[in-house]
Amino acid sequence: MKIELLQPEGLVKSPAFSHVAIVPPGATTIYIGGQNGVDETGAVVSADVAEQSSRALDNAELALEAAGASLADVVQWTVMLADEADLGAAYGAIAPRLATGGAPPLVTAGHVSRLGVPGALIEISAIAAVLRE
Repeated sequence: MKIELLQPEGLVKSPAFSHVAIVPPGATTIYIGGQNGVDETGAVVSADVAEQSSRALDNAELALEAAGASLADVVQWTVMLADEADLGAAYGAIAPRLATGGAPPLVTAGHVSRLGVPGALIEISAIAAVLRE
């Protein structure tokens, strides 16, 4: 058994994302809540979206590791950016790390008027799946 990430015929092909994830029975599913570009005290690390994006992904990675998973186990990312955030700068900082497991995971992204943490420009959440031996 394996986790499958598919790019079906008839849908746009992208090196950045897949369209379908199939997680077989018996896999452990891990949900990572929204992570912002904040340090361990909750302070926003910078006003720069690239720096916030990198830290938000670092925080998501720490959460995954606490659950016995890694970035390579993520089957879906959700990325929310504040309206004023530069999408290119944000993705430029994190895109190489989002698809570390071979086939790219599913990605949902959007702009919102603001995020829950004052000064936050990005929030990243994830769903991961791990096949246990």
